[in-house]
Amino acid sequence: MLEEKAPSDKSQDEASNPLISGLDLEKQVKPLAFTIFGAHGDLNKRKLLPAIYALYLQGLLPRGFVLLGTSRTVMDDEGFRKLMCESLQKFAPDLPFEQDAWDRFATCLFYQPADSGSHEGFASIKTRLEELGQKYNTGGRNVFYLSTPPSLYWPIIEGLSKVGLVEKRKVNEEAWPRVVIEKPFGHDLSSSLELDDHIHDVMREHQVYRIDHYLGKETVQNVMVFRFANSIFEPIWNRNYIEQIQITNAETIGVEGRGAYYEEAGALRDMVQNHLMQLLALVLMEPPIAMDAETTRDEKIKVLRALKPIDLNRIDSVAVRGQYDQGFVAGVEVPAYRAEKSVKPDSNTITFAALKLEVDNWRWAGVPIYLRSGKRMAKSITEVSIHFKPTPNNLFGDIPGLSQAPSNPEGNVLVMQIQPEEGISLKFATKEPGPTTSVRWLNMDFRYGTAFGTRTPTAYERLILDCLQGDPSLYARSDFVEASWRYLQPVIEHWEKNNPTKFPNYKAGSWGPKESDDMLAQRGHYWRKL
Repeated sequence: MLEEKAPSDKSQDEASNPLISGLDLEKQVKPLAFTIFGAHGDLNKRKLLPAIYALYLQGLLPRGFVLLGTSRTVMDDEGFRKLMCESLQKFAPDLPFEQDAWDRFATCLFYQPADSGSHEGFASIKTRLEELGQKYNTGGRNVFYLSTPPSLYWPIIEGLSKVGLVEKRKVNEEAWPRVVIEKPFGHDLSSSLELDDHIHDVMREHQVYRIDHYLGKETVQNVMVFRFANSIFEPIWNRNYIEQIQITNAETIGVEGRGAYYEEAGALRDMVQNHLMQLLALVLMEPPIAMDAETTRDEKIKVLRALKPIDLNRIDSVAVRGQYDQGFVAGVEVPAYRAEKSVKPDSNTITFAALKLEVDNWRWAGVPIYLRSGKRMAKSITEVSIHFKPTPNNLFGDIPGLSQAPSNPEGNVLVMQIQPEEGISLKFATKEPGPTTSVRWLNMDFRYGTAFGTRTPTAYERLILDCLQGDPSLYARSDFVEASWRYLQPVIEHWEKNNPTKFPNYKAGSWGPKESDDMLAQRGHYWRKL
């Protein structure tokens, strides 16, 4: 229960919050202030506030917790609380809502209108935080969440620095204050490096939390447990047994009113550079020697550094771009990308990107890794599929149902589904009952929603709690962001210099352009049917 005054007696705090008392000492959340820039925006209404409220319902917030919203919109505390209550009931229907519980939680919600482009705006935020800090005993422990357009990231951090709310800590000091930055982190390699340089002028790296909500999803977190806690999989997780790996992010939606943003971003920047590269690293990384944040992130960056550079002389054979035309999605006719609001009628922005990557190390040499991300696809799904090699001896080649061709779509496949349903499935061959030998392929499925019988926490719940606890394991480190941009920069520059001649080149409601299928066909592969 959040109260107007934080308790000074630790035992009293633990007695009222058994979930916090059950955590390791270093994981217990101390009283703090959580400030959201852009608190009037969709991200806060849809994701951040519901996640924080869910943490409150689970007893994972300290009693001395302050949430301060700020934006240019003029509003008082009560108006903000009313707006957040309405947003919670609208956007988080799975969370139990009881008026008494909300009323108790709402006592920690405050609002400070401020222009983040002026010194006076930051001064007013500082004054409010100091007042709330004295009342709730936050002790200067501040988290600043930048739920704003990327163009405001550095101006906000600089403004916080000038009024003394952000300052550089020593490497061995506790990381207060902390700043959470949404993606995209930069628009390309040079802008990412420039933003990093600016931030590191006023903050240490361990104070910066670059959030990628995919890393908070249960199945993504389960990749490491699945690989390194099960001895039956790790011995075959290499080039000797794996034929290919596919990582797919498909969306049925278009730009959903975000045409102006998407015109600047496109599929490669919006999804591949961050989400899919993070998934790639988790699937391919070596076992870390410990489960601490830096050791885990060290292994992830090694994967990106081992990627074979893309040969610009053959870029069209390893990188495919696309843009959707009008078509039908789930039986509903939808417009072409160029007909979307705020999109140029002759736009060359890509809404689909597919890449073939190779890793130049001992474990993965010769194994193609295929990435694809697209909008207005036939189905909304994000998954990682591991395709195992066929058996060396075609013992059952003449038996119906079993082919040993490397491109066989019914071979052994391990699928880790990230969304919409989080889970894992393994496809294997079995004999059908009967007097003859006939083979059928079956799936062994695990789904979070049915296996545990409990509500699965959202990605933002996990990531926000990790930030409050000071655990950056699931956040992107600066060297990872740089390596990701550095790898993709040649593709970005090549595509920007060479305008496509066939846009739009795939129908809405399809699985993307034909060139994407042709890219896999070079190796006798094709995209898994989803």
